[in-house]
Amino acid sequence: MSGGVPARTGRLRGVLRGPRPEAVPALVARACTLVGLLDIAAGVFPRFRNSRMHTLAEVLPGAFGPFAAALSLSAGVLLLLLAHGLRRRKRRAWRAAVILLPLGALAQFTYRHSLIGVLISLALLAPLLRHRSEFEALPDPRSRWRALANFVLMGAGSLLLGLVIVSVHPNRMVGNPSLADRISHVLYGLFGFEGPVDYQGTTSWTVAFSLGALGLLTAVTTVYLAFRPEHPAARLTEDDETRLRALLDKHGGRDSLGHFALRRDKAVVFSPSGKAAVTYRVVSGVMLASGDPIGDVEAWPGAIERFMDEAKAHSWTPAVMGCSETGGEVWTRETGLDALELGDEAVVKVADFSLAGRAMRNVRQMVKRIERAGYETRVRRIRDLSEGELDRIRRAAEAWRGTDTERGFSMALGRIGDPEDGDCLIATAHKEDTDPGPYGDLKAVLHFVPWGTDGVSLDLMRRDRSADPGMNELLIVAALQAAPRLGITRVSLNFAMFRAALARGEKIGAGPVLRAWRGLLVFLSRWFQIESLYKFNAKFRPYWEPRFVVYRSSRDLPRIGFAAMQAEGFVNLALPRLLHRRAPAPRPCAHAVTERDVRAA
Repeated sequence: MSGGVPARTGRLRGVLRGPRPEAVPALVARACTLVGLLDIAAGVFPRFRNSRMHTLAEVLPGAFGPFAAALSLSAGVLLLLLAHGLRRRKRRAWRAAVILLPLGALAQFTYRHSLIGVLISLALLAPLLRHRSEFEALPDPRSRWRALANFVLMGAGSLLLGLVIVSVHPNRMVGNPSLADRISHVLYGLFGFEGPVDYQGTTSWTVAFSLGALGLLTAVTTVYLAFRPEHPAARLTEDDETRLRALLDKHGGRDSLGHFALRRDKAVVFSPSGKAAVTYRVVSGVMLASGDPIGDVEAWPGAIERFMDEAKAHSWTPAVMGCSETGGEVWTRETGLDALELGDEAVVKVADFSLAGRAMRNVRQMVKRIERAGYETRVRRIRDLSEGELDRIRRAAEAWRGTDTERGFSMALGRIGDPEDGDCLIATAHKEDTDPGPYGDLKAVLHFVPWGTDGVSLDLMRRDRSADPGMNELLIVAALQAAPRLGITRVSLNFAMFRAALARGEKIGAGPVLRAWRGLLVFLSRWFQIESLYKFNAKFRPYWEPRFVVYRSSRDLPRIGFAAMQAEGFVNLALPRLLHRRAPAPRPCAHAVTERDVRAA
């Protein structure tokens, strides 16, 4: 491979393949699920009256049997919840399972007198203890939405399981209560009150204890998730940012996405030499990097090794979004991961751009029409704007955001006008109105970040919804025309997802599979900017640079895709604002509003 990337020994590849799912944790997780289901069944269904242990059970205190049923039920539910953590080798899940398995076995023996259930639980406990060194993964960054999700899911599960508990004693039930009565009994029981359904003998106590245990379990797990000690997500520190800027000063021209590594909601790992770095964010257990590693390509393998070691330590799923072809080759060669082409980045060479010619007729006519309507453009560096104008641009960009949540991760900086970002480029459109709004004559904003010393990369596009159509085309043309005087020779525009499939699928002679794939992408474009971004980029006659997603296994792709949608802001799982804890104060910057705009489809 070009670029002087050193080859690594087989030792490194073996180390980096470490995070692949291990056989023991996967088998233990499946066994934990099985034991959890058995414990739940043991606690829910009536005990065998012809058991050899029945005589002994009769001399025990009256509440001991119902208590054992509730304990078996609780242990089973918790084991089901722990199975995912065991699969990911989490140490805390291992500790909890080691405690719950004997308790579940004791409850099964006491209530159901089941030796098989006891043996199955102890059979799972043995490999847990034997392979305890496999379960060393550290905790994940925590978000408060998990408490709300737990309350909803556990509440629904408790209601359904409670209906089963209420209904599995037909011979002991007094009368024939309706479904509404049974639901009412479950709801009362979850809160510890007596409901309208009555039973003969001690069955009423068994049902009451079981429902109370489910309600208590829902409450305790929700409170624990909401108020457990913080394990905050990593953030870019001032020292990290200084080191990254030094690397970008030397090597920032290699990747158009390099400057986006300076987002302050990312963490970073550096190579042992400090000459390369990988920035990332952890989303839903996925360690999501974006773009190529920053810095000297010779030092990339060291930074990648640190990244993979961190993923292994926490049992996170490693993934890279939007790396270049060179970056994809290094990632796959050094780690054994796989790569899949995700789309293409549109890059315009300033020297080749012109509005002349038939191919540019539509853009040329649109720009001329808007200019005749009285719009003018200004293209400047951030450092050349006054603080007052910057503040107006920030407020306008915030107000013109088209979504409730801010979007962007891999191809968005997340701020405008920071003093450290003086080389960023601002293109603005203006029109004098008889009745100016809160932002004066400002009608549209484009923000570009540096790409080395001679390029810029598009960050966000915002416009006043009342302005004439074509504001984005007008400002891109203005930026390309102003580029020579600013020393800019190349401009990176939007990323077009699945661009190659769209382009090939519309050509004459395309096969049925390719046409069907293109048809699906066009259909999905109703909700995601897939076809529209491709066609918008193609107006400016760019050349296309492929971008890739790097992943461990094809079965990880749905999870990675969901995590990427969360990171980009398409899926929002945040808690309601009233349930949020006060976040730590951000590092001081020139403005308080975070700007993000979708640049990736």
